Amino acid sequence: MTLVLGIETSCDETAAAVLEDGRRIRSNVVASQVEVHAPYGGIVPELASRRHLEVIHPVLDRALADAGVGLEDLAALAVTVGPGLVGSLLVGVSVAKAIAFARRLPLVGVNHLEGHIAAAFLESPTLTHPFAALVVSGGHTHLCHVPAECEYRLLGRTRDDAAGEAFDKVAKLLGLGYPGGPAIEREARGGDPRAIPFPRAVFSDGSLDFSFSGLKTAVVHCLRDLGRAAAPSGAPPLGPQQVRDVCASFQQAAVDMLVERVMRAARDHALGVIVVAGGVACNGALRQALKAEAEAEGIQVVVPSPALCTDNAAMIAAAGAVRLRRGERAGWDLNAVASLPLC
Repeated sequence: MTLVLGIETSCDETAAAVLEDGRRIRSNVVASQVEVHAPYGGIVPELASRRHLEVIHPVLDRALADAGVGLEDLAALAVTVGPGLVGSLLVGVSVAKAIAFARRLPLVGVNHLEGHIAAAFLESPTLTHPFAALVVSGGHTHLCHVPAECEYRLLGRTRDDAAGEAFDKVAKLLGLGYPGGPAIEREARGGDPRAIPFPRAVFSDGSLDFSFSGLKTAVVHCLRDLGRAAAPSGAPPLGPQQVRDVCASFQQAAVDMLVERVMRAARDHALGVIVVAGGVACNGALRQALKAEAEAEGIQVVVPSPALCTDNAAMIAAAGAVRLRRGERAGWDLNAVASLPLC
């Protein structure tokens, strides 16, 4: 039995997990910072890093306790080194290095995006390469071809806002609070996705890249026309049904762009499996639309459960276990890299 402790602090979630033999989750603890950042409508980096410092040790203690193990039982550590907020990343990296040094344990650095992709294997152990992977979250929108273990070929990425960032900004415009994704999905259930013809970004060169800034701007203009956004104080708010229709139409436009790109990638590269991960992968409309289109073409869609789509440490331990099995080890010069590329 091999136990790997994973640590994740790339953004605003402080997480630790213990993974057995690279697959079985013994514990998976996440401390959320939603209440810290909600008043600002988004993540404040300085507040995020300070909160990580406050809770990292209690989170680690609970992860070990839930797993029924101590530091002496661990075989190795895996920690997120990027991409992410550098102040947040440094908290996790520093703690992981300290534990590894004190206990003389192997340590490996993990790319946060690779961790999201590795989460798919935790609930789908029969998943095999090759496959297309869409990592879509508040900070990232990446589309990759994954031909083999630890091999990634970038097919497309956002040229501006990440999909989750667009959800958060639109929710803020509508006064729905933070995080925006769940709020928009909730309102969209009662709306008409065809009510407002929001644009879908298309590139003349046929690129598989994404763009959500134009969609976000279209929402701004729509709300101005309706007298809601950037209006003088005291302007009448939108009616409940108008809010639902805006949310449903925005969500549909975002989902259409994501599904179109990933399906085209699967067809172009003759891939029979699509993996979707990241916080936005929790969105029910995205899951349903992609599965419906993929299944019609005989393509399998693998999406982890919501708890493994959002930032967590089990996915970092899973990716780290693979790297450790391949003989990789980090030196004591391991450092955080805010813009670390996946490929």
